Amino acid sequence: MRDLLTSARIPAPRFRYTPCVKSGSFGFVSGMVGLDPTTGALVGGGVGAQTQRIFDNLHLALPDYGFTLQQLCVARVFVTRFQDFAEFNEVWERQFAEVDPPARTSAGVAALPLGARVEIEFTFHRG
Repeated sequence: MRDLLTSARIPAPRFRYTPCVKSGSFGFVSGMVGLDPTTGALVGGGVGAQTQRIFDNLHLALPDYGFTLQQLCVARVFVTRFQDFAEFNEVWERQFAEVDPPARTSAGVAALPLGARVEIEFTFHRG
């Protein structure tokens, strides 16, 4: 049994996928790139700005998905340039200043959707 969830607070998918699938006590959030929720355009400013927008969008959508940041178990990070990882980590550290961080996997990739420089997918557990 699975529930397919969306949020009107963030940009709708441009391709055919479900933004969040809830199965039992787990929530699987599809990879997010840094899209402006008003315009739907990828934000400028590099990895730091795109990472911040991803987390801002995640915070907007979480009430609709039924999870909190404290329930985040795993984040999978994809970047197009590992030399930008210090900039990514600055934003990451701010997100988890008051919440224990999840397990994390980081992978370098050749390209990401819409020309993004970073994409993150999230797994939540409500136990």
